[in-house]
Amino acid sequence: MTTTPVSLQDLRRRIYVTAKADKTKRFWGLYVHVVKRETLKTAYALVKRNNGAPGIDGVTFAAIEAAGVEVFLAQLQDELVARTYRPLRNRRVEIPKRGGKVRVLGIPALRDRVVQGALKLILEPIFEADFCNGSYGYRPRRTAHEAVARVDKDIVEGKTRVIDVDLAAYFDTVRHDLLLGKVARRVQDSEILHLLKLMLKASGKRGVPQGGVLSPLLANIYLTEVDAMLERAIRVTREGAYTRVEYARYADDLVILVDWHRRHDWLLRAVHRRLREELAKLDLRLNEEKSRLADLRQGETFGFLGFDFRRVRSLRGVWRAQVTPKLTQRTALLGKLREVFRRYQSQPVDRMIAEINPILRGWANYFRIGNARRCFAFVRQWVEQRVRRHLMRARGRNGFGWKRWSTAWLHERLGLFGDYRVRYWVAPESAPSP
Repeated sequence: MTTTPVSLQDLRRRIYVTAKADKTKRFWGLYVHVVKRETLKTAYALVKRNNGAPGIDGVTFAAIEAAGVEVFLAQLQDELVARTYRPLRNRRVEIPKRGGKVRVLGIPALRDRVVQGALKLILEPIFEADFCNGSYGYRPRRTAHEAVARVDKDIVEGKTRVIDVDLAAYFDTVRHDLLLGKVARRVQDSEILHLLKLMLKASGKRGVPQGGVLSPLLANIYLTEVDAMLERAIRVTREGAYTRVEYARYADDLVILVDWHRRHDWLLRAVHRRLREELAKLDLRLNEEKSRLADLRQGETFGFLGFDFRRVRSLRGVWRAQVTPKLTQRTALLGKLREVFRRYQSQPVDRMIAEINPILRGWANYFRIGNARRCFAFVRQWVEQRVRRHLMRARGRNGFGWKRWSTAWLHERLGLFGDYRVRYWVAPESAPSP
């Protein structure tokens, strides 16, 4: 093993090229790269960029920088080199969900997030070479919008029977022994595996913490064999350039699309059966209440990554996919904004706008694809009405001041967010169907 200094970027590129060229290669001597100051420094910068709440020890970025980042990294490096590093227990935070349920997040301490980030920087190129084309979640240079566009294209091509998959408590039920075994197929480094085992134990006997830096990568590794099964189904059922099965997965959110023709009924059943078999091997189960089969030719819809998908005829008479933000997503946005308006009802309007603009910008940037124009128009009008009402109340008057202030004035003078443009992608015309 050589310890010749090499930039982290070049190291990651060399690891990826080697892993891509040889799918059976097991990597060793990785631990020395994890504990390098360059790797830890890069990991700290990435963790700080993502910000986030402190862990169970209460240490914040401000406290670390007050004492000195270099001192913090040097102490962390010494513990890793001396093999005395032990991760702290994750801080559990409950996030309310619809229906009175809660999502439990495991928040590691900042020091543990930095070590996880360093481990991810070294392991990610290895497993990125193994991931399949249909996997989009938390991968470099891949976005949720690309996954949505892929599903849109498949619907246009005539794959209108959909297996909408929802995994029951996926992040909480990942088995550590199976996960470590999958990592060990590519990593022959006992120190790396020991460090990973310590991190997994900090989250409990099963599962990976949803607030962890390394968790998205581990979640993708765990489901890679499910992706591989679907890729095989695509290959063996291909007819020339046309495929009879396609899929898109973003972390634990998965949809499988099958050709509409009746002669492929067997294929729909076979894929569904094989999916259950692969999930059983991983000790995972479907959420039967949310997982469903949808037939878009019968006017049914399904949801994926916050969007609703349906099949409609265009003005030219061809079948296309209609992709719109889910009503629950719009309702959640308005509920969050309504709370801001309530808290700032006695505050100057510029303070209120400074609070709501980032919320609107983030929501609009995510949903500004597909057929979101009508939804965006509703949100824009709703927000403008609330701002007008705030201005009129400040003057002790009723109404919305339609004649007093123009819409352009609200956006140009007050700086209210107004970029509700929708980006459209060009989708191919549908495959022939009766």
